[in-house]
Amino acid sequence: MNKNRRQVMQWLAAGTAAASLPALATGAETPLKSIAAVKGMRFGNALGYAHRKPAYLELVARECNTIVAENETKWQAVQPRPGQFDFARADAMFEWARAKGMNVRGHTLVWQPSKWLPAWVNQHDFGAAPAREAERLLQAHIGAVTRHFGDGIYSWDVVNEAVDPDTGSMRSNVFTERLGAIEQVDLCFRLAREQLPAAQLVYNDYMRWDEGSAKHRAGVLKMLQALKKRGAPVQALGIQGHIGSWDDSRNASHDLAAWRRFLDEVTGMGLDLLVTEFDVNDRKLPADIAARDAGVAALARDFLDATFSYPQCHDFLLWGMSDDISWLQTWHEAPRTDKLPMRPCPYDAQLRAKPLREAIAGALRAMPQRFAA
Repeated sequence: MNKNRRQVMQWLAAGTAAASLPALATGAETPLKSIAAVKGMRFGNALGYAHRKPAYLELVARECNTIVAENETKWQAVQPRPGQFDFARADAMFEWARAKGMNVRGHTLVWQPSKWLPAWVNQHDFGAAPAREAERLLQAHIGAVTRHFGDGIYSWDVVNEAVDPDTGSMRSNVFTERLGAIEQVDLCFRLAREQLPAAQLVYNDYMRWDEGSAKHRAGVLKMLQALKKRGAPVQALGIQGHIGSWDDSRNASHDLAAWRRFLDEVTGMGLDLLVTEFDVNDRKLPADIAARDAGVAALARDFLDATFSYPQCHDFLLWGMSDDISWLQTWHEAPRTDKLPMRPCPYDAQLRAKPLREAIAGALRAMPQRFAA
């Protein structure tokens, strides 16, 4: 059995293994995907290959109709060495998801910061015609990935995090140095469209609603306006939605009016919206679990009510269903000072629903009907 098929079988076995989940509270039995579907929204979650635990997969299948790979379709995963592609883990997850009747999003064809490009890309010799070689490298990678997955992925984050949050300027990497910043992002969207005539093409970033993110939001708007002016086939903005308590330099209280102005400008360009990676960082909330969970739920409800009020938002994806698998548990740049595990997800480590799930369900029920996607 080849590597790809073996990993598919491992996932399918995990996804069909017997597992028991804690019962939901009376009145909360309706899956979140069903609540969202009534209003015309897809509801989903990010999965990692390491998440193949039967009970967790059962929870995802119960609640979600959409998944995205947390890391398994990024450049580092699918082309870790020049010209050597490995799609086995992504294929395994996606086959499991489709067997459960789920949609699949793609994340991401190009992750812009240099530190997230493979080392071999940063060390690549671009030769005597560097612009031509940069274009060839992007075309080879984007072409191979999009041809492999084809029309099985309905929406792609084409470029991720191209704007510096501290300055609002576009980030630099080995491609922008040869092609120009806006030119490189434009090229990525055009290359994606060549292979994906029907997929939704998304620019994805983590600009937030706090006052300290003003430069980031302004930079994203400036870039999107430039892309639209150039005729780039960008169709939507992916809002990661990692809200809550972050570093002190960008930790001011949220500015709801400014957030609405930002979304007004984005949708005014004719772009759709997605919330692509939602969780709530609780590092500055009290240690007491009941108080902390209530604070997380309240913050989420405010953010989601504002963002879901735009009918152009058709997708809502979590970046982890349960606290134990959240990336925030291993994020060491600014942990909780009391060293307690974070509680950023709608389910706890024992897969018991938390107030955050209630907040999400309430926001889904309260939002207006979506326009046809």
